[in-house]
This record gives sequence, C-alpha cells and structure tokens, in this order.
Amino acid sequence: MEVSLSAGVLLFIATFLGLINSLCFAQSTIHLGNETDRMALLAFKEKIINDPNRVLSSWNNSLHFCMWSGVTCSRRHSQRVQTLNITDQSLGGSLSPHIGNLSFLRNIDLSGNKLEGCIPQEIGHLSRLRNLSLFNNSFVGEIPNNLTHCSQLGVIKFGTNNLVGKIPMAIVSLSKLYLLSLRKNRLSGHVPPFLGNLSSLLYLDLVDNSLDGSIPHELGQLVKLHYLAIDHNKCSGKIPFTIYNLTLLRVLGVGENRLYGSLPPELGLFLPNLEELYVGENRFTGPLPVSLGNASDLVILSFGGNNFSGSMPMSIGWLKGLKFLWASYNQLVSENDEEFTFITSMTNCSLLEALYLSQNKFSGILPKSIANLSTQLSDMRLGGNEIFGAIPSGIENLAGLIYLGMEETLLGGTIPIHLMKLNNLQKVVLDDNKLSGKIPNPIGNLTQLYTLALDGNNLQGSIPRSLGQCQHLQYLYLSDNNLNGTIPKELLDIPSLLELDISMNNLTGFLPSDIGKLQNLFRLNISNNELSGEIPDTLGTSVHLEYLYMKGNLFHGSIPPSLGALRGLQELDLSCNNLTGHVPGDLAQLPFLEYLNLSFNNLEGEVPKQGIFQNASAVSILGNNKLCGGISELQLPQCPKKDFKKKPLSRKVIILVVVVAALFSFLLLCALVLWSKKPREKLLSTLSMGENFLRVTYAELFRATSGFSSANLIGAGSYGSVFRGIIDRMEMIVAIKVLKLQQQRASKSFIAECKALRSIKHRNIVKVFTVCSSIDFSGNDFKALVLEYMPNGSLDSWLHQSANELHPLKILNLIQRLNLAIDIACALDYLHNHCRPPIVHCDLKPSNILLDDDMVAHNIMPNDKLWPEYGTGANPSKYGDVYSYGILLLEMVTGVRPSDDMFKDDLGLHQFAKMALPESVMNIVDRRLLSEEIEVIGLNRNDSRVSSMMHECLVSMVNIGVSCSAESPKARKEIKDVIVELQKVRDFFLAPTVVRNV
Repeated sequence: MEVSLSAGVLLFIATFLGLINSLCFAQSTIHLGNETDRMALLAFKEKIINDPNRVLSSWNNSLHFCMWSGVTCSRRHSQRVQTLNITDQSLGGSLSPHIGNLSFLRNIDLSGNKLEGCIPQEIGHLSRLRNLSLFNNSFVGEIPNNLTHCSQLGVIKFGTNNLVGKIPMAIVSLSKLYLLSLRKNRLSGHVPPFLGNLSSLLYLDLVDNSLDGSIPHELGQLVKLHYLAIDHNKCSGKIPFTIYNLTLLRVLGVGENRLYGSLPPELGLFLPNLEELYVGENRFTGPLPVSLGNASDLVILSFGGNNFSGSMPMSIGWLKGLKFLWASYNQLVSENDEEFTFITSMTNCSLLEALYLSQNKFSGILPKSIANLSTQLSDMRLGGNEIFGAIPSGIENLAGLIYLGMEETLLGGTIPIHLMKLNNLQKVVLDDNKLSGKIPNPIGNLTQLYTLALDGNNLQGSIPRSLGQCQHLQYLYLSDNNLNGTIPKELLDIPSLLELDISMNNLTGFLPSDIGKLQNLFRLNISNNELSGEIPDTLGTSVHLEYLYMKGNLFHGSIPPSLGALRGLQELDLSCNNLTGHVPGDLAQLPFLEYLNLSFNNLEGEVPKQGIFQNASAVSILGNNKLCGGISELQLPQCPKKDFKKKPLSRKVIILVVVVAALFSFLLLCALVLWSKKPREKLLSTLSMGENFLRVTYAELFRATSGFSSANLIGAGSYGSVFRGIIDRMEMIVAIKVLKLQQQRASKSFIAECKALRSIKHRNIVKVFTVCSSIDFSGNDFKALVLEYMPNGSLDSWLHQSANELHPLKILNLIQRLNLAIDIACALDYLHNHCRPPIVHCDLKPSNILLDDDMVAHNIMPNDKLWPEYGTGANPSKYGDVYSYGILLLEMVTGVRPSDDMFKDDLGLHQFAKMALPESVMNIVDRRLLSEEIEVIGLNRNDSRVSSMMHECLVSMVNIGVSCSAESPKARKEIKDVIVELQKVRDFFLAPTVVRNV
C-alpha cells in the first residue's frame, strides 16, 4: 500500500515537472521569436542614414518594440510584428535584408521616402505578406524574382522608383494579387502576356516605363479588371479587341505610345462603365466613336495628338458628368462650315472644367451658345482652327475661366469689353488673329493675369496704362500690331514681369529711365518701333536680362557701359539705330553672350578682341565705317597709331593734300564703277531669274527665319541648310535654302541651280519663288533660294524617323510608297527627256524628296555632286540618276539606309536586295510596311489574297530597284520604262477594289 502511494506521488510529480518544462520551453520559444523581430527592426534602423523627422527616435530599449513608431504587433501570436508602416517621412538609406526575418509580417508600407539601393530578395521569405508598398522611393535594380513564396500577396506597389529590367514571371504565381502598380520606373521588354493569368487582378498600372511590343491580347482574360493603364511607354500595334471585353473597366489608359488603327464604333457600348479614357499621343486614325455618349459615367476623355478625322460626335454632349475633354492636335472638322455647332452640344456638360479643341480643322463662326457652357469651365483652348467672326458676347458668363486660348484663328472684330469681367482669368492667348480696335482700358481689371498674348493682330491705339494694375503679369506680348504712343511707365511697376515684347509697332518717345525697376525681366524686345533718345544707364540694373533686342529704332548717343553688368546676357541686338561712340569693352567680359549685333550704327574706334569678339560669326558690326581693329576675321582696318611728336602741317599743305586726295578718290571711284558694272549687272541678271521674280534681301530672310534659328531648321546637307520661314511680303510659309559658301563648289552650284530652275516647271519638282545673292550683317557673301514649303517634310524623315521622338511615328503604307516612287520617277523623266537641254539631277536621295499636304513627292533640284561611275572619268549622265533611283527605291521598300552599318566589304543595299529575290523578299522589307492596315485598299487583313498580292508587288518593286542599280550603266532601265512598270504594279494591287466596287 505504501509502495502504491509512493508510485502515485512520483507520477504526479513527474507530470507536474513535465508541464512546467513544456511551459518554460514555449516561453523561451516565444521569447526567441520576439528577439528575432526586435533584432530585425534594429537592423532596419541601422540602414537608415537620414531621419529628418526623427520618426525612429522611439526605437530604443526603453520601449517594447511593439510600441515603436510605425510598428504594429499581433495579439494572437504573442506580439510578433505584423505591420511596418512608415510613410512620407523622407527616410534616407537602404532597406535591410533582415526585413526577411519578420516572419509574421503582413503589411509593409514604406511609400513616400528616399530609400535607395535594391529591393532585398529576402522579402521573398515573408510567406504571410499581403501588402508590399514601396511606392515613391529611389530603389534601383530589378524586381525581386522570388516572390513566389509570398502566396498571400494582394498588393504590390513599386511605382515611382528607378527599377530596371523586365517584369519577372514569378509574379504569375501570385493568384491573390489584385493590385499591381509599377508606374514611373525604367522597366523594359514587352508587356508580358502572363499577366493575363492573374485572374484576381482589379488594378494594373504600368504607366511611364520603356515597355515595347504589342499589348498582349491575354489581358482580355482579366474579367475583373477595373483599372488598366499602360500610358507613356513604347507599345506598338493595335489595341487588342479582347480589351473591349473588359466590361467592368472604369479606367483605360494607352496614351503616349505608338499604337495605330481606329477605335471601334461600339466602344461606348463595349465599355459602358468607363469613367476615364486616355488614348492621346498615338497614331490612331478614323472617326471618333459616336457610341462614346453611351458611356454615361465618363469624366475624362483624352484623345488629342492623333490623326482622328471627321466631325466631333454630338453624343459627347450627352455626358453630363464630363469634366475634361482633350481633342487637340487631330484632323477633326465641324459638322457645319457656317457655325461651330459642336460647342452648342457641350452646353449640356454642366460639370465641364477643361475643353481642349485646338489645332484641328474646325471652321465656322463661334456660336453665341458658348456663353452657356459650364460655369465651372476653367480652361478653354480653341486655337489653331479656322473659326472666324467676332468673339461672341456673353462669354463673360464663364465666370470660372482661368485660361482662354483662341490663338492662330481667323477671329476678327474688337476685343470685347465684357471679357474684362472675367476676374479669374490668368492666361489670355489671342495672338495671330485679325483683331482690331483698341486694347480695352478695363483690361486692368484682370488682376490675376500672368500671361497676355495679343501679338500678331491689327490692334491700334496706345498701350493701356491700366495694365500696371496686373501686378501678377509675367508674360506680355503685344508685338506686330499698329500700336502707337509711348511706353507707359505703369508697365515698369509690375515687379513680376519676365518677358515684355512690344516690337514691330509704331511706338514713340523715350525708353523710360525706370526700366531698371524690372528686376526679374529676362527678355525685353522693343525692336522695330520709332523709339528715340539715349539708352538709359539704368537698364544695367535689370540683372536677370538674358535677351535684349532694341534694333530698328532711333536711339542715339553711346552704348551705356552699364550693359556690362548684365552678367547673364545671352543675346544683344542694338542694330539699325543712330548710336555713336566706342564699343564698350565691358561687353567682352559677359560670360554667356552668344550673339551681338551692333550693325548699322555710327560707332567708331577700336573693337575689342576678347570674349564674344573672338568669334566673328557671333558678332555683327556691319555698317559702322569708323570701327577699326578687332580680330582679322572681322576684316576691319588697323587702328591708326597715335604720334604726338609730329609738327602740325601748314594750312597750304593741308589744302593741297585734301584736293589731291579728293581728285584721286574721284578717279578711283570712276574706275571701279566702270570695272565692276558689267560683271555685277550680269550676275544680278543671272541670279534674278527674270523680272517676274520677287527680289528679297538678306535682312528679310533673316527676319523670316528668326535669325536662321535652329528652331526653324528643317534640313541640312553638305552644300547648305534649309529653314522654314515667313516672308512678310509673300504672306506665306516658304523654305529657304541657304548655301554654305565655304564649300568649294557651293557658288558654282548656286549659279547652276539658278540657270536650271529658271525654265523648270513640273508638279513633282519643288517650285522656286526667287533667289537672294547678297551679303550678311557681317559683310560675308550670302546666297539662298526661296522654295515652296512642304509641310510633310522629307521622305527621309518618314522612312527613318527616330524612335525617341515625342510625336507619333510616321509610317507609309504600300500604296503611298508606290505613289511616291512614281512621282519621283516622273520628275526624273521630265528632267532627262523633256527639258532642253536635258538635266541630270546628280543628288537623288530621300532627304532631297519633300512631301506636300497630299503626300505628293517633290524633288529638290540638284547641286553638282557626282555619283560612283562619274569618278572613273565619265561625265554626269542620266544613268547615274537611274542608279540613284534604284537605290532609293530599295531603301523605300526595305527601310534600310545604303550607308547602314550592316553593309560591309562587298555587300551593299543592291546586293542585299538581289540575294533575297524572289523567295526571301518578305524577309527584307520594312517591318512597319507589313504591319500597316490592308484596309487602306478595302481588303480584309485576313483575306488569303492579301499576302500573295503584297508578295508579288514587293518582288516587282525590288526587281525594278535592283535592275536600276545594276553595276553596268548600260544595263540599267530607262526611267520612262520604270514609270510604266510601277504603274502596272499599283494597278494590280488596286484591282480587287475596283472589281468589288463594280
């Protein structure tokens, strides 16, 4: 009995001790887990090198880590870290790999900091993680590829970092992922099709990366998707039709890519829940879907910067919740040429805030209904259209208007005084219209104005003094009007003024001495007025001036040395005044001065040799006959040496010297006139191209091109540069070809072109309006041709447009290339066979082929450049032109330059194309050509005839190109035969359309 009792006691004691031991072990395990979390957090803190808000100051041993700022622990698992949330605190440093030891972590949100380095792979160890937000930091490297273990992840927000590489396929295993945001990184590669397998996805944001390729049709499998944004990438092709199956989509963004094709007419029916649609800055064509009016929840509609045509759907006016409409930069027209009726339809959009319709082909009178647009409208842009008539009364009802843009239209009449009631206006842009009358004096009521652009109109009267009340004005443009009177001193009381342009008016009086009060002014243009008096010294106190233009006035006196205090000055033009005295040496000390024009004044004395005066091309001092010295390139006489020891000459000697000098000068002048008269008259007669041509001066061309600005440069070659410009007397845009006379053959080429062009007249050759043979402001010879302007640029720009350009890529389809090839051949046939004497082009290449509004090709006439066989001693001949044509045709088909790096040794474009005939032709043609719409000729893309027809046509074109560029000149085709063959190719390709229409 005692034994049994003892055994029972021992069993009880053993059980009790075992229980105590288990509890102790569990406690130690919990303690060990807590310690792991604490150490991981301290390791996180150690990698933070900048904590401006001291958010981590509580992370110390005086508090339990669960009480540390940004840390949340769970209760079920004995205070293990569950959430790490530290957002918008500007933390600097990197993310510690020890974060992977927080094994119970569900939420990480470190958005809005300045964390750098790579996202640690150890995050892939967090199997319980549901939310991973590292948005708006500076992380680099690639997205971790081991997130497959984070099977609970629902949110990944890596946007606004510097991540690179491709989107990893590991993401496809995250079956619970419903939000993926990778916007504003530097990710590359294609948009991966496997994203279509993320069946839980509601939100996909890939905006602003470098993703290319087509948009995968697999994304159409994401039937739960509400948000799809792929804007601002390099995606090409069409929008997959499967995308229109995503009926729950509220946001669809594909803007700023390289997409083409048209939008389906049923778009508004397919996606009835759309709230925001972004398709702008692509290459879309065709009409806008009328069904957009059925997507009644639309708030933002953005399709500007495409080639949409047709009229604006009136159904857009059904969208009562619409706030933003961007349709600018398309080819849209009005339904009614008499009145811009679309404006009337928009009066139903009572919440409209922004209306962008600029740079289209809208025409008609602005209707009075414009006054009934939304009172919430703050931004209205209608510029660059063909709307005419007066600005309607009642526009003052748009009380919320901040930006009013109606520039570059045909609006006439006066500036309505009622416009001055819009007290919220900050930007008024009415330049380049036909407005007349006076600038209303109540314009001073627009006290919030920061931009006022009224230049390029027919405004009269004086500049209103009330403008001085616009104390926020930064940009004031009143140039190119008929304004008179003086410059009101009140303008000088606007401290915020940055740019003031009142050039090309009839202003008189002095430049106010208070001009120096404009301390923030960086651009001042008062050129081409009738201002007089001296240039005030106080101008030197406007220390932020970078551009100062005062040419074409009546200023006299000396150039104030105080201009040398304008240390940021980049351009200074004081030409065509009555200035006297010396050139201030202080101008030579201006470190950023790039352009200085002092020509046509009465300056005298020595020209400095330092600073900008070391660059003859940057300085113009023409027409100052008393200047001397300077660098040799300025070709000025040496300054006389002063000698104070010589005795003064007697009066008789002086009279004798003067008489002899006068007589000698007269005889010399007569000799020079007799010697130069005949050659000069002959030259001018040769270059004038006949009395029917308009004579233009260097100054006119200089003004037409804004000083031959690089902004107006549209092409350059070895013999010259071509600029876009507007010659006032011609009232049209022209192209101005300026020859590089330093080239050995340039002058010879110029005379040859003038002789040839005098008798040339053909629809496929660029028309020459006139020529200019003169001297520039520096006294150098200047020669230029004024040509017909071609708005669609060169063929070279269409065949080889850079992929980095912001505007949509320009691509020619097969029919267009055939038509252009025929145009070019017709021009050559005219030169070779219908001119007397025959003319050899000698410089046929894509950059010398220009395209007009209707995509008709026009050849730029040649200089005397020689082609390969001429170098062997042969004279220039039509065979050389045919060779060049063959190479050009092959370049049009393949999209490859003959100078491409791929051509080495004996391989050239001719041999490259010849080897592909006939079976492999489709392997060498321009890929973009094959991707263009077959619907251009009315065929279904899937029609089995299409591929065989295209193959046959392309083989024929390559055959012609190869034959024309044969090595032996005699083996090359006649250009007239080329025309016949290409026309047959075109007729063959278009035949199915004709048959079907019959």
